[in-house]
Amino acid sequence: MVNNIKLVQQSIRTEIFSTGWMAFEFVVGLTAGLQAGSILLIAFGLDSFLEIIAGSTLIWRLRKEANGAPTEEIARAERRSSLIVGTVLLGLAVYVTVVSGYNLITHQVAHESLMGMGIAVASVILMPFFTRRKRQLGHALKSPALVEDGMCNITCAYMAGTVLVGALLTALFNWWWVDSVAALVLVYFIASEGWESFQTGRGKA
Repeated sequence: MVNNIKLVQQSIRTEIFSTGWMAFEFVVGLTAGLQAGSILLIAFGLDSFLEIIAGSTLIWRLRKEANGAPTEEIARAERRSSLIVGTVLLGLAVYVTVVSGYNLITHQVAHESLMGMGIAVASVILMPFFTRRKRQLGHALKSPALVEDGMCNITCAYMAGTVLVGALLTALFNWWWVDSVAALVLVYFIASEGWESFQTGRGKA
């Protein structure tokens, strides 16, 4: 029981730190994306905002367990957390698809953003750490929602890597379409993780 309480407290601290970083990432990523006209950076920033929602939900669920809530109440919070995580990821997938398609049709060109590149590099380094930590704690606590939230972080790392590759190809070869096409590639990762989490929240997984 004592070990379980420690795991819950560690999970709460991890989620608070992760959510705080996501808030910073949201502000920087979205600002850089709007300035550069980059759907990749905008999607990156919006993904961070959605992860703030998901992380806050996980903190709420974990605090219920820390406060000694009944098992059934924790289970309901767990399902609700999974449902929210899945819903926000699926919403992001739809957004990226629509805006990327529009940019391809209208030949929108993204500009370089040093601020965006900086936050993307930091995320590539930091997100795998969050993923490993949340997966370890999630498995130890038998919390699929915490494990799935860790997968949201690795999706963020994929997005950050795609931002960097897209910016590099655009700078080197002036391929105007790279930003939008790379964003569409991300939809697969975003939608698959979102659907899995959504199904878990509905009790279908």
